[in-house]
Amino acid sequence: MNYDKNNIFAKILRGEIPCKKIYEDEYVLAFHDINPQKKVHALVIPKGEYINLDDFSAKAPQDEIVGLIKGIGIVAKKLGVSEVAKGGGYRSLVNVGENGGQEVPHLHFHIFGGEKIGRMVS
Repeated sequence: MNYDKNNIFAKILRGEIPCKKIYEDEYVLAFHDINPQKKVHALVIPKGEYINLDDFSAKAPQDEIVGLIKGIGIVAKKLGVSEVAKGGGYRSLVNVGENGGQEVPHLHFHIFGGEKIGRMVS
């Protein structure tokens, strides 16, 4: 599968579609989900063209990998849900492929928090 440069997250990264930005640096962009599933629901996406976590782990250079992981922690803290921020914790979730429930073919991590999340899988 080739990366689709017209997916919604690619358009957000290019500024063609607005987002409610939380954080941005050279590696990631984080923004509020337009259809939140929990009290706090944000997305953290790498700026590189990666379809999913498999693609990212196979192709991303070390600085992008570190930047993404650090970005997730920074965003959780900014949202006030991290344990460092005394927010009680959060869930970070990434879906891979059709069976994993991935809807947009650009790697993205969901951050859920602000309330008890519940079971991992039902």
